Amino acid sequence: MWCSSTNSMALTAYTYLTIFDLFSLITCLISSWVTMKKASQLYSFGFERLEVLAVFASTVLVQLGALFILKESVERFMEQPEVHTGRLLVGTFVALFFNLLTLLSVKNKPFAYVSEAASSSWLQEHVADLSRSLCGIVPGLSSLLLPRMNPFVLINMAGAFSLCITYLLIEINNYNAVDTASAMAIALMTFGTMYPMSVYSGKVLLQTTPAHVIGQLDKLLREVSTLDGVLEVRNEHFWTVGFGSLAGSAHVRIRRDANEQLVLAHVTNRLLPLVSVLTVQIFKDDWTRPLLTGTSSPSLPPLGHGGPSPGLPSLPPLADPLTSTPAKPSSPPPEFSFDTPGRNLQRVVLPASGPYAGPGLTYGASPYTKMLGPGYGLGLASAGSSSQNYRTAFGSSTVPLQFGASNPLSSQHRQNRP
Repeated sequence: MWCSSTNSMALTAYTYLTIFDLFSLITCLISSWVTMKKASQLYSFGFERLEVLAVFASTVLVQLGALFILKESVERFMEQPEVHTGRLLVGTFVALFFNLLTLLSVKNKPFAYVSEAASSSWLQEHVADLSRSLCGIVPGLSSLLLPRMNPFVLINMAGAFSLCITYLLIEINNYNAVDTASAMAIALMTFGTMYPMSVYSGKVLLQTTPAHVIGQLDKLLREVSTLDGVLEVRNEHFWTVGFGSLAGSAHVRIRRDANEQLVLAHVTNRLLPLVSVLTVQIFKDDWTRPLLTGTSSPSLPPLGHGGPSPGLPSLPPLADPLTSTPAKPSSPPPEFSFDTPGRNLQRVVLPASGPYAGPGLTYGASPYTKMLGPGYGLGLASAGSSSQNYRTAFGSSTVPLQFGASNPLSSQHRQNRP
């Protein structure tokens, strides 16, 4: 009502901080209710995430209000109305009193934690620089101003100071446009203060690992990996359930001869001081020696010298026993094979008996027309009365000598034993 009567956009922007104080009181009530509730079977981690959700909703709503103030302020720059200063200064001090009373008299655990854990806003950084210079002159103020001020107290003090300057400029110079500029400044300070808290609470809702505990977690995991019997720590995941409550889980691989209960106790003692809700899965090493049996290749049929016969079906490509990859007959020879004879030829099956006609070849049993009498001799296999030359794959030559064959030979080549 006072904002409407004064027609001040700066006082309206400052009123959104009072609405934020109302949200902080609701968050404090939720925090008190959560501490009385215990974890149930349905909510195994408890109700601590309700605090995180309340903080996130409060900060986001205040930022939306700041964006609304910025939009209205841009429109008012086009046509600046007259601002009535009768209740402007009174409303500023009344709002400041109630805001400070709410922030300092009530112990709000969620917002106190977020204000310390979240990153500093740009307003806090600038005030911290000024505070260091001031504490160099007056050392007694270091306990109050350093390392950084409470962001909620700081935004309320900065907003009240901006409204006081607005009141003075309008009363002295009747400069109404400064009210719109002051409203934009308060909205920007509000947005810059609430944004880091929204980011921090949003990361907690997304179950991410807090940045300020990553170093401690890495140190503890290195200590766990050096425990007696521990071989590996895998699938570790740590996240924040609520403000100040860290949960995590990990798989620990141990030796076969290690004591599971003893290793579990040591791992839990190392991680439990930092991780309040901890789940550790212990499993023993499950490595096995690979067996090389069954990798020998089956017996292969004899190789043909002239390729597969048109009348005989060829076998399918053999598979590599180690990789089970079919061998491609059309693929080039492997590297460093040096064109080994018979290495890259197609495998065929030859008949066990009977003649086989190949190009320029005659294999098989040949009829013998004459046989020698008893005795031992060394001769050439011939068919009929005339000698016949056989062509092999290694050139035109006679058939290799065979022992134990008795064939009719001419008298000039016959050798008789005494």
